[in-house]
Amino acid sequence: MTTLALRKPHADRGIEGLMARWYAANTAEMMKDYVELARRVSAQLLPGCSVLEVAPGPGYFSIELAKLGNFAITGLDISHSMVRIATRKAEEARVPARFMQGSASRMPFAAASFDFLLCRAAFKNFAQPIEALKEMHRVLKPGGRAVIIDLKRNASPEEISQGIDEMQLSWLNGLLTKMIFRTFLLRSAYTRTEFVQMASDAGVGLVQIEENYMGLEITISK
Repeated sequence: MTTLALRKPHADRGIEGLMARWYAANTAEMMKDYVELARRVSAQLLPGCSVLEVAPGPGYFSIELAKLGNFAITGLDISHSMVRIATRKAEEARVPARFMQGSASRMPFAAASFDFLLCRAAFKNFAQPIEALKEMHRVLKPGGRAVIIDLKRNASPEEISQGIDEMQLSWLNGLLTKMIFRTFLLRSAYTRTEFVQMASDAGVGLVQIEENYMGLEITISK
């Protein structure tokens, strides 16, 4: 498969308006997952580290991470609505996380700006995945790490159902989420093999991939 085949047939697009508000409310039911991930990441960071979350959505991970230490946290999202929602939630939580609008494939940051980068449940939506990987690598400081956590395309319907059931969503949100995963998100996701190829095409260097029944966790070290 060529690099061109991995590009999406659409431009980067964000969730706006009513859909953004529904997404924020729906993912709020998974707050336990954000708290656990923030704790895991914070244990690996030194005080004062600069952190970038790419496509933070409502900002839940960044906000939880900000509660755990003295980190300089920035969120970059293509959606104007998500930036507004995340900014408001950070203000309500009284944490110093900032959110700004921008594309993952054209980040408005200087090279070597961040010690750590996280992209969770969003990479499959990027129109230019190779460019996004290049940008993630570019904005990392020497010795920095980027972690991408996302769905894998070869997850079975049973594995998708199991994973969503473990999110403990309300009955209606669980049903809607399963429908969205099966009809839209799964077809946009990548396999482990495709991630290996994209990393090679992007020239990002050392990449480690961990796989579970539903998704992939890709670590890029600079």
